Amino acid sequence: MLLAIDVGNTNVVVGVFIGDELKASWRVQTERRRMPDEWGLMFLTLLEHRGINPKEVHSVVISSVVPPLTNALVEMAETYFKDKALVVEPGIKTGVAVRYENPREVGADRIVNAVAAFHYYGGPAVVIDFGTATTFDALSANGEYLGGAIAPGIGIAAEALFQLASRLYRVELIPPANAIGKNTTASMQSGIMYGYIGLVEGLVRRFRTELEELYNPNETRVKVIATGGLAEIVSDGAPGVIDVVDQDLTLQGLRLIHELNN
Repeated sequence: MLLAIDVGNTNVVVGVFIGDELKASWRVQTERRRMPDEWGLMFLTLLEHRGINPKEVHSVVISSVVPPLTNALVEMAETYFKDKALVVEPGIKTGVAVRYENPREVGADRIVNAVAAFHYYGGPAVVIDFGTATTFDALSANGEYLGGAIAPGIGIAAEALFQLASRLYRVELIPPANAIGKNTTASMQSGIMYGYIGLVEGLVRRFRTELEELYNPNETRVKVIATGGLAEIVSDGAPGVIDVVDQDLTLQGLRLIHELNN
């Protein structure tokens, strides 16, 4: 079995694979002060709760945008799963040519998503990951990673509004029935959710135009794949913009990279 771990700024997503089948997955809070033993005991508990024998896990692959946690998880893998974990970092095989000015600046999760998106959906493509930040990544028709955009996540944007506007308060992050709000809650939900959906629509439109003009010689339709937190809600609010919501995209990308390097 393969244990795949994706460390984000807000959540850690974990999955267990038997071959190419995702047997189980979990989402836990990113805790930067958690020690290797604490991670190890937590993973053992999660596995056993799903009826999975931890002794059957023989390989670990990790992508992380939180450097302090990377070392803790590598140590955890060696102690609890007797494996030298494969960490997605510059120098490992991904099968993706990175056309960024400085490839080392690209987050591991963005490369992992690109690997899975091209493998399952082909190119050209736009990959949107709704995490702490919302990232937009462009892939050419040949699967090259071309670059992208980084925007504040919906949660960050909403939290700034709640904290800095003294008369406003936290609201549930769901689109209201109408864009024209009739009370403060609906008005805030409209501004946050429909405003953010507008951001997605605008960036996807610009990405499509540039991909079609510069990187799509065969005039293949640009696909848009979304993953992460509020992907389904944004997709529902922007019909025709997002083609596929795939919440296992990052875990599948980790599996594919592990296979390529073994």
